Amino acid sequence: MNVYEAREEYLRAQKMGLKEHKERLSRGLDPEPAVLDEILKDSPMLSAVNVGLVDVPAGRIVGTKSAGRTGAFTAGFLPILGADSEFAIKWINLCAAHLSDEGIRDPVVCFEYLGNFYVQEGNKRVSVLRYFGAPRIPCMVTRLMPEPSEDPRIVTYFEFLEFYQVSRIYDVQFRKPGDYAKLLSYLGKDPAQEWDEREQKTFRAYYTYFKEAFDSLQGYRLDLLPEEGLLIWLRVHPFHDLGQLSSMELKKTMSALWENLVAAAQDEPVQVLTQPEPEEKGGILSKLLPVGLDHIHVAFVHPRDLSTSPWVTGHEEGAAHLQRVLGERVVVRSYFHADTREQAEQILEEAVADGAQVVFTTTPQLSRATLKAAVDHPKVRFFNCSVDAPYSSVRAYYSRVFEGKFITGAIAGAMSDNNCIGYVGSYPIFGVPASINAFALGAQLTNPRARIDLRWSCMAGQPVKEFMEKGIKVISNRDVPTPNKMYLDYCDYGTYMVCEDGSLKPLGSPCWMWGKFYERVIRALLKNGLDYGRDSVQAVNYWWGMDSGVIDVSLPDSLPEGVFYMARMLRQGLRKGAVDPFNRRIIAQDGTVKNPGHRGFTPEELLHMDWLVENVEGHIPTFEEVQPFAQAMVRELGIYRDAIPMEKEGQL
Repeated sequence: MNVYEAREEYLRAQKMGLKEHKERLSRGLDPEPAVLDEILKDSPMLSAVNVGLVDVPAGRIVGTKSAGRTGAFTAGFLPILGADSEFAIKWINLCAAHLSDEGIRDPVVCFEYLGNFYVQEGNKRVSVLRYFGAPRIPCMVTRLMPEPSEDPRIVTYFEFLEFYQVSRIYDVQFRKPGDYAKLLSYLGKDPAQEWDEREQKTFRAYYTYFKEAFDSLQGYRLDLLPEEGLLIWLRVHPFHDLGQLSSMELKKTMSALWENLVAAAQDEPVQVLTQPEPEEKGGILSKLLPVGLDHIHVAFVHPRDLSTSPWVTGHEEGAAHLQRVLGERVVVRSYFHADTREQAEQILEEAVADGAQVVFTTTPQLSRATLKAAVDHPKVRFFNCSVDAPYSSVRAYYSRVFEGKFITGAIAGAMSDNNCIGYVGSYPIFGVPASINAFALGAQLTNPRARIDLRWSCMAGQPVKEFMEKGIKVISNRDVPTPNKMYLDYCDYGTYMVCEDGSLKPLGSPCWMWGKFYERVIRALLKNGLDYGRDSVQAVNYWWGMDSGVIDVSLPDSLPEGVFYMARMLRQGLRKGAVDPFNRRIIAQDGTVKNPGHRGFTPEELLHMDWLVENVEGHIPTFEEVQPFAQAMVRELGIYRDAIPMEKEGQL
C-alpha cells in the first residue's frame, strides 16, 4: 500500500471516529479513551506484576496510561484529528507499514488493571490494528494488583486471576463473584484443570461468535456484558451448540431469551412482591373487548410422587383445592417423577403438548428445566416454586415461612421449662436463616432466657435424638406440608414437647396453604388473560405471607389456653401487618447490632439474611458440611451459592 492509499484509509477511519464521537456524546458516554492515571488518582499505591507478552483481545484495550493523547482518539481508538496533523501523518505511515510485507512488529506496551488494558506506548499501533479489525494485539503487559477487599468487583477479579492461571483467557471479565465458576461448570472444566491450545481457540471462537450476535441485537445498549449474557444463554443451551447453530439460529435463540437479558441488566433484576398484585379495574374498553378467559388448562409438575414426598402431597392438595373452587373453569393435570433435568424437560414438553396454558413446577431443582420450557413456549405461563430467581420468563413463588416460625418460637419459649429449645434447620438456603431468627426472636418474646440449639437435617447426625440426650424437651422440626392435622399430631413435624413418659405432644407448626396461592394466581389469569403482568422488565418473585392467606399456623387444641390465645393474637397481628418480628433491636451472634430497633427489614434483606441472632447456638453449614442428598438444592438456592463449586456440565 502506498502513502496515498493509506491516507484514504485514514480519512475513512476519521469519518468513523467522528461518527462514534458524536454518538457517544448523544448517549451521555465519554467519547474519549479512559485514562488509567485518573482512575487510580485516589487509590493507594498498587503492586506491579510483569506479565510479559500477551495477545490481548483488542476490545479489552479501553484507554491510555496518561491523558496526553486521548484527544486524538475516540473511546474505540478511532482517529479524529485532521488529516494534515502530525498525528495523522504518523498514523498513515503505520497504516502503510501494516499493509505491506513489513507489518507492525513491535508490541504495544500497556498496563492491565481489573482486566482492562491501558496503553503506555503504541496508541497509534492500537488505532491502526483496531481499525483493520485485528481481534488480538500483542502487548507487553504490566499488571497492577488491587488490594484484596470485600468489594464484589475486587473479589471477582481475584477469581479471574485463578481462571486466567489455567485458561490464559482474557476475553471474559465478569463483575459478580461466582460467575467464573458457573462458566467453568457449563464448559465441563475443573477449576484447576489447565486448558490446552485447542480449548483456548475453541472458546475464543465460540465466545466471539456469541458476542457478535449479542451486539447485532444491540445488546450493548443493555447494562449487561456479553459474557453475562452468555451465562444466561448457557442456562438453557449447551456450549457446543455455539459451534452448530447458524448466525440466524443463534440470534433466534437469543431473541427468545431477550426479556431475561433485559431483566438481568436492571439495577434491581428481581422484583419481590410480598402481596398479591391488586386487581386492575377495567375501563369501558375492557368491557367492550374483554381479555379474560372462560377456562384455563393448568399443569403441576413434581419430582417423586404422593407416596414418597409429603412436599408433593402439599402441592397436590393445592391442585385439588384449585379444581374444587373453580370447577369447570379449570382443567388440572399433574405429572410426577420429574427427578432429573432430562426427565423434567421431557415431562414439561408433554404437559405443553397436552394443552397446558399455565404450568407450576413445585421445587427449585426444576427451575432450569422450567426456564428452558418457558423460552421454548413463550405463550405458556410458567411458575417455579423457589425464591431469588432472576429470570423474567418464569415467575417464582414461595411463602414467608418466618412469620409462622415467629409464632411457634413464642409458643416454644412459653412451654420450655429449662430455657433450652432444639431447632432442626432444613437447608442453608435463601429465607431459612430468617425463619431460624424469627423463631429465636419469638422465643425471646415469651422467655428472655431462651437459647436455641441449632442442628441441621442436611448434615450428618440425628438432631432429634441428640436433643433428647441433652435433656431438651421442646423441639422444632420440619414444617407440616399441609393444613392436615395428621402431620402435626404425628409429631414428626412442627414444634413439639417431649413429655416425661417419652411421648410427644404437638405445640404447633407453620403450614402451607398452596391452594390459596394457586387459586389467586389462576383467578387473576382467568380475569385478565394469559398476558397479565408480562409487561414487567424485572423478574417477578412472589413471596406472600399470612396477610395473603398462603401461609398459616396449625395449632393443636391441647395447647394451654393462655398460650393458644397468645398465638392467635400474634397470628392476627401478622395478618393485619401490625406485628413485624424483626422491627426491634437485634444483635447477631458476633455481637454486631443488625437492627437498632427503629425499622424492619426489606424483603431482600430477609431473603438474603446470612447471620444468626445472639440467642442461637450453632452455625450455618458450609457446602462441604452438607450431605450429598441436599447439595443440588444448596447449589440452586444456597445463601453462599456464589462460593459453591459448580457441577461440571458441558464439554469444551
